[in-house]
Amino acid sequence: MDWIKKLKGELIDIVEWLDDSRDTLVYRFERLNNEIKYGAKLIVRESQVAVFVDQGKIADVFKPGMYTLDTKNLPILSTILGWKYGFESPFKCEVYFVNTRQFTDLKWGTANPIMLRDAEFGPMRLRAYGTYAFKVGDAGTLVKEVAGTSGRFTADGITEQLRNFIVTCFSDALGESKVPALDLAARYQEIGGEIAGRIRPTFSQYGLELTAFLIENVSLPPEVEAALDKRTSMGVLGDLNKFTQFQTATAIGDAAKNNANGGMAQGMGLGAGFAMAQQMANSVGGAMQPGAAPPPMPGTAAAKFFVALDGQQAGPFDLSTIGELARSGRLTGETLVWKQGMPAWAAASSVAELGGTLGGSPPPLPPR
Repeated sequence: MDWIKKLKGELIDIVEWLDDSRDTLVYRFERLNNEIKYGAKLIVRESQVAVFVDQGKIADVFKPGMYTLDTKNLPILSTILGWKYGFESPFKCEVYFVNTRQFTDLKWGTANPIMLRDAEFGPMRLRAYGTYAFKVGDAGTLVKEVAGTSGRFTADGITEQLRNFIVTCFSDALGESKVPALDLAARYQEIGGEIAGRIRPTFSQYGLELTAFLIENVSLPPEVEAALDKRTSMGVLGDLNKFTQFQTATAIGDAAKNNANGGMAQGMGLGAGFAMAQQMANSVGGAMQPGAAPPPMPGTAAAKFFVALDGQQAGPFDLSTIGELARSGRLTGETLVWKQGMPAWAAASSVAELGGTLGGSPPPLPPR
């Protein structure tokens, strides 16, 4: 009821503000008809200032401390209200408490990509985001230029506008810096310092002081990042021929294990395996140095035989050595021989490859 509010207004003799929020910049002290008793106590806590406004004009600004509102502490209002002549009745005045603590971890970011021309990649789009902090530097300017007559003005009422200023200055500074996109991460602090210097004057126009400005990330479009990842992967792999051989061998093993669809899957796996094997062979063949000698063609000169001499296995011997054994009489047509690919030991005379070698040897002596 009105009479209760009037009674409370008559009894109020302490003017103070206990901030129970974390985002209030300006708070107007409420009382009936804006009347404050002469001699009332004003309490201004740390991280606060109190701004007295009379008839729409800023009269006095009080820093942290406790004051008695009289002619001593209100020299301007004393002159306006005539207290110097002994007039000590309640006076009408608006009191605004301004929060001067730092407002930290405020976010900024680009709503839309910034179009830039990069020296390495050409035209490209970048996004960026970060944080900043500010505090009230001039309470009177803040009340006059921003808060106005609001009973409660929060940081949200100004941060959107500040964010727009930051993004504009960031875009301008980034375009003028001519820093390649891949080198931006190494220049965050330098670019951030330049941007902070550009936006401080704008903050000052609102009675605010920029205390910190950080660039957390400058990112490329997802498709460009994917292309860079592939490019990085190619650099990590190194020799692509060796990597292809490894991948091919792995794929052949996986295909051989694929029995999910029976014979058809096995056939497809074998077909893929043969194709991969051919690819691996081509890779290996392509890796040979020009002019390298091919492996020797298979022939009689390459044959190696084991020979049964004196009841013992000897060898392996090539054809020239076997010819010497035949001429010396140690190897005859009846001597048992064996080489890779023969199912069992056989007489030398039955092996077609040794026919020419044994031709010059005499036949075995007839029995006596």
